[in-house]
Amino acid sequence: MLKPLVAALLILAGILAAPVLTSPAWAQPPIAAPVGAPAQTQAVAPLAGTEATSDASSSFSLVNMFMRADYVVKAVMILLLVASLWSWTIIFNKLVALQALKRKARRFEKLFWSGQSLDELYQQFAAHNDHPLAAMFIAGLREWRRAFEAPGGLRESAMPGAKERIEKAMSVTILRETDGIEKNLGILATIGSVSPFVGLFGTVWGIMNSFSAIAARHDTTLAVVAPGIAEALFATAMGLLAAIPAVIFYNRFVAEIGRYVNLLDAFSDEFFAILSRQLDEKVPR
Repeated sequence: MLKPLVAALLILAGILAAPVLTSPAWAQPPIAAPVGAPAQTQAVAPLAGTEATSDASSSFSLVNMFMRADYVVKAVMILLLVASLWSWTIIFNKLVALQALKRKARRFEKLFWSGQSLDELYQQFAAHNDHPLAAMFIAGLREWRRAFEAPGGLRESAMPGAKERIEKAMSVTILRETDGIEKNLGILATIGSVSPFVGLFGTVWGIMNSFSAIAARHDTTLAVVAPGIAEALFATAMGLLAAIPAVIFYNRFVAEIGRYVNLLDAFSDEFFAILSRQLDEKVPR
């Protein structure tokens, strides 16, 4: 009777002494987030090498490259800059002058073919023949008048000589006026043809300096080679900057002046035909 009772007590004691099992993690209630002072933000330092990159980009500006260049390269750059400014001055003056010549030529032709007498046109333009068309007209009509001022008047035997003198006077006037229009075009041609070679000279000199720096420092890194090459290429760019506009506008001016000279030649032929006809009508036979 006691043995079953002892066994039951021992079993009950074992159960009470056993560890308590905890519930699984998914069955536990959620834990609240900790409450405290907010996190402090801190400025992030720039990556190593970014300061050097910004300094390198600023050191390759046009002013810095010029100041860092050799004396020979500086002289080349200054020479090319002066040539570029000189060519642009000539270009601007030629554009204005050619436009004015075309405008005056159209106005004169309109007056000439309006039916106004040659004597009236001569009186109007004799004092201020400020463009080639008027100058040629004055030269031809003046020689035509001189033909009738000879003693005894103009005779039929003197007709060929009078016509030749009139034609020669207008031809000489056209040549003289054409030389004035073409003034400074040779400078544009020279700048357009020589500037690339001057820039190439600066390029070669800058590359020589780069190789000298490599030999002196025994270093072939980009930081040693790049400055000299940049200066050399800058000299080439300045040479092209001076040459390209000069060549473009030189070709344009040559074409426009050629068309204007053709206009003068055509008007000269028409005017000579009119004067020759009047000579034939006024000379007694």
